[in-house]
Formats: sequence, structure tokens, C-alpha cells
Amino acid sequence: MNIINVNNNTGIPKYKQIIQSIEMGLLDGRLKKGDKLPSVNSIRNRFSLSRDTVFMAFGELKKRGIVEAISGKGYYIKSEDVTVVKKVFLFFDELNIFKEDLYNAFTNALGQGVQVDIFFHHFNEEVFAKHINDNLDNYNYYVIMPASLKNVAKTLEKLPKEKVYLLDQTNEELSIYAGVFQNFEANVFDGLTRLKPMMQSYNNLILITPKSNQPEGIFNGFRKFISKITIKGSQVAGLELVIPNQGDIYLVLDDRSLIKLIKKLKQSTLKIGEDVGIIAYNDSLLKEIVEGGITTISTNFKEMGERMAFMINNDEFAQIKNPNNILIRKSL
Repeated sequence: MNIINVNNNTGIPKYKQIIQSIEMGLLDGRLKKGDKLPSVNSIRNRFSLSRDTVFMAFGELKKRGIVEAISGKGYYIKSEDVTVVKKVFLFFDELNIFKEDLYNAFTNALGQGVQVDIFFHHFNEEVFAKHINDNLDNYNYYVIMPASLKNVAKTLEKLPKEKVYLLDQTNEELSIYAGVFQNFEANVFDGLTRLKPMMQSYNNLILITPKSNQPEGIFNGFRKFISKITIKGSQVAGLELVIPNQGDIYLVLDDRSLIKLIKKLKQSTLKIGEDVGIIAYNDSLLKEIVEGGITTISTNFKEMGERMAFMINNDEFAQIKNPNNILIRKSL
């Protein structure tokens, strides 16, 4: 059975003809999942091709998840789904409600024919390196949240630079890569500066630092604001040491700390939005509703996902600062 056909008299590149032959074999039922494909050498010899041409075709099909290479045995059909034209490796640091919004916006905006496989490194350098190493050459694009992990640049060197896109965070070492980023320092400093008129009746701004990983830029922006504004400021590691006092404003970075803070304030006689203020980082549906609404400094994760999808769909190289919003509600 002749699966592969290559015609020298067409204007279609020969590697694409190999791909089309395999796609047609899958569509008409001549090829099934698990079938072995003709060897690279047999295709090369039959059609007088270079090995690179055959490898290019198989490599493209491998990235789409249609074929797999088994060491010492050859290439086999892995999936019969020829509708997948691109595969994206999406590498998040962790899953939370903000990342869920980003994911949904990203996948919806990519459109049909694009398969997105999601992975998580949970701020672990070894896990980060393992997932990258295990998936070299398996995807058309790699969309990665490097967080503040060390040695990321060295690991990413193994991937084609033009196929790597960064999300959320970057640094000087990673400046060669395209992506959509937050400027955490500027977001916090500018956000607090815009909220300054509403802080006049308060006298102490407290940043509650959670145990979870947070970008250093947030703390830099907070310290920069405190150094330039007359309001007193401090950082507290967790809520255990927080004793609510009238005139305090709390800058809270995660939802767990926010809920614990509200619970602690309810056990006192202090009223949120009057006696004490709350500012949260990153908006969510919860913050729209709880206590009549929590004021937030927040990037637009939906827009981040859509902008990244546009870059993938158009093979665009750009370094985009994602917009930041201030949403004023009753908590301040």
C-alpha cells in the first residue's frame, strides 16, 4: 500500500506533500492509530529526497500530535485527528481564578484547529526544567509563565526562540523573547498613587505578604510609594500578627488573606470602608460582591489571553505591557 506520494511537477513543497499524503491516508481510512509509517530512508530513496525533507514533514506531524517517534523502531500514527493544525504548550505557574480567566480567553481567541496542552510548574525549578526537556520538538509554540524562577533562561535556550512566548512576568535575561507582561512595580506604584486622594482619612498602609510566591515588583512598587508619600507604611508576613486599628489600610495580594482579614475585622467593631480600608491586588467576581465591593489594582487577564492568542495566530514578535486598571469600590 502506497501511503506516501510526492510529485515533482507541482508547486507544493515536497515536505508538505508527505504531510498531505499521511493526512489523506487518515481521512480515507488507509491509516489508523498505531500504524507504522514508511521509514525515513525508504521515503528518501523512493522519491530522491533529502533526509531533512522527510524529517521536516515528520517533525511537523509530530508537533501536531499526529505521529510519534519510537526510538529504534520508527514513526507511528499517534492520533487520527487531522483537524489539529497547531499545538501549543501552555506552561502556568499555578492555577487560580485569574489564570482560569486568562486560559479561557486564550483558548477561545485561538480558534479552531489549535490544541492547547496545559502544564504547571508550581514555582519549582526542577519541575520547570523537566516539563521543558520532556516536550522539546513536540509543539508549534511554547507559551510560558516563568514567574521568578532562576535558571529559566538556560532551560529555554533549548527551544527555538521564535516559538517561545512569555506570559505575565519577564526580566532582563529573558528580554529576547516576545510576550505579554505585567509591570508589577509600576502597576502597584501608579495604582496607589491614583488612590492617594482616597487615603486622606487613613494614616497607615499595611501590605500583607502571603506565604505564596509573589513577584518582587509588587514589593518594590509598594516601597517606592511609601518613600514618596507621607502616609506611614509597613509589610506584615501573614495575618497572624495583624491587630486591626482604626485608620489602617490593608493592601492584600491573595484571596485567602482577604477572606481571613475580613473575618478578623468582623470580630472587631471597625467598619470596612470607614474605620479601615482594603485594597486588593487582582480583581475577581468575589471582590465585586464581598462587603459591597473591594477596591482593586488589577491587570486585565482576559485581555492578556486574547493578546497572546493574536500573537500566536499571526506569528507576531512583540513585547506588550498589559494594561492595568483601578476599580474603586466601598472598601476604600
